[in-house]
Amino acid sequence: MSGEPNQYNKAPLRRLMGFQVLATGSYVPDPVVTNEDLRTTLGFDPSWIVQRTGIRERRHAPPEMATSDLAIRASRQCIERAGVDPAEIDLVIVGTFTPDMPFPSTACLVQDRLGLRAAAFDLQAACAGFMYALVMGAGAVVAGCSKLALVIGADCNSRILNPKDQRTYPLFGDGAGAVLLATGNPEQGLLSFALGADGSGGDLLSRPMSGSRLPIRGELLEVGLQYLQMDGRAVFKWAVRLLDESINDVLRASEMTAQEVNLVVLHQANQRIVYAATDVLGIDRRKVFVNLDRYGNTSGGSIPLALDEACQQGRIARGDRILVSGFGAGLAWGTAIMRW
Repeated sequence: MSGEPNQYNKAPLRRLMGFQVLATGSYVPDPVVTNEDLRTTLGFDPSWIVQRTGIRERRHAPPEMATSDLAIRASRQCIERAGVDPAEIDLVIVGTFTPDMPFPSTACLVQDRLGLRAAAFDLQAACAGFMYALVMGAGAVVAGCSKLALVIGADCNSRILNPKDQRTYPLFGDGAGAVLLATGNPEQGLLSFALGADGSGGDLLSRPMSGSRLPIRGELLEVGLQYLQMDGRAVFKWAVRLLDESINDVLRASEMTAQEVNLVVLHQANQRIVYAATDVLGIDRRKVFVNLDRYGNTSGGSIPLALDEACQQGRIARGDRILVSGFGAGLAWGTAIMRW
């Protein structure tokens, strides 16, 4: 692994108004893997997992289930709640770094099985994938290039984890979330957002093998390069710094204080990261949505899954100002203030 990434690269701040979220949906597979299960099968220390991450359990997809299956179930729920004619959905974007296969895209598989007549593509920005996909989908709607855009975040992380790696295996779970975007009034949308990247930290969180740089080879399989690799300490420090600075940037651009935010939905990577960032900002923890204790880090599925649960719990209403931020491998991130 290389050293820590460069100092936070300030990303250009933008504004994107005139779209709304019609509905949300989510799905997690049924099998629950608790910390106690990990102790029984792999010898992991349950108390260490909770103390270091806040995670108590996660979901692992059964062998017959892939990322597209998670995405389809979340999407069907979202479309049903929106009450729209699926024939009017003309764009499907899936944020994922665990596609069913390199090609065709997972989005094309989802589009086909949902019976949609829509353009479809995957977007790979790892744990920031949903934020990138949200901005792309919203931009298409506002520009008039899409009438209804289905934006999905989904990952089947259990497929790329090394069961013997005590630093990474307990952290991740499988899950998906979806939002359906349409035109809205001029007061709805992203009051301020920033998408950014810092490739100097790329090897802090990566999956080295299975691409054109390192095609799958037997000798590399033996050393585990097909699995996710992470320098947890360096990523933790970067994430806390990133959240502090990027959140302050979008708040200033939105002419808001942290206390004026109605709800905070950050990427559910680690409870210590979430609270370290929001405590510094002086945000009441009761405004901070956390569900990683039940699901772990679901990567691209993290934010839309949390948004859906928050909606179903009545914690988001029209006009609310929601602070959202996704961050992860790339290194890549997206932070925004959304007026719902």
